[in-house]
Amino acid sequence: MGAPGGLFIGTQSHPRTLDLADREVVLTLDDGPLPGPTGRVLDALKLHGARATFFLIGRNAAAHPALVRRMAAEGHTLAHHTMTHPWTLRQRSFEIGTREIEDGIRAVQEAAGLAQAGVATPFFRYPGFANTSALDGWLAERNFAVFGSDLWASDWTPMSPERQLSLLMSRLKRRGRGIILLHDVVGQTAQMFPAFLAALCAGGYRVVDLKPGLLAPPLAAAPGNWRSYSERMIAGRR
Repeated sequence: MGAPGGLFIGTQSHPRTLDLADREVVLTLDDGPLPGPTGRVLDALKLHGARATFFLIGRNAAAHPALVRRMAAEGHTLAHHTMTHPWTLRQRSFEIGTREIEDGIRAVQEAAGLAQAGVATPFFRYPGFANTSALDGWLAERNFAVFGSDLWASDWTPMSPERQLSLLMSRLKRRGRGIILLHDVVGQTAQMFPAFLAALCAGGYRVVDLKPGLLAPPLAAAPGNWRSYSERMIAGRR
């Protein structure tokens, strides 16, 4: 998967997403690694022979390099989510934003034992999807794929693993495919994960593994009445 000139995907934030077939999903997990929950998620993925893309916070990667190296050794994709996860880069200067991204990339690559010549995986997700046009342009110049998502588990909200699984599968059933956002540092998600992977298998879903490459992937446009999640939330408050 390449991103010449930049790539912005995931219909919660952008008007395009990956052109997945029906019942194809991409598993993405944010904010790790964290001993305990991340390990349980990795155990479940290994049991089911599935691979995910982990958007890692640099300081967490630096603190727990063994988990980063386990992810890489088991075939998962290491992606980037800034150094310290500032909740909104829109309130920071451009210089702070670029430093957050660069420091995060450096920390992940060092934790994984990768050389620093170039970015091993030019995949990035903004904390809170809080992009800016200046940072978008900076990332595009560096041929990054910037990920939103198509659906999520709402796992920032406390709920039982059973309730979370029901909510996520109902959303997936309605959509049929897409980039799924979860958080491997959340205990209820780690508890849910084995049942979630089993439900995907039982429902005939296929987990698509994303890797960096030279060619841009096929893309699908969002529906004609598309609005980002942020726009929908603002409209709902009026």
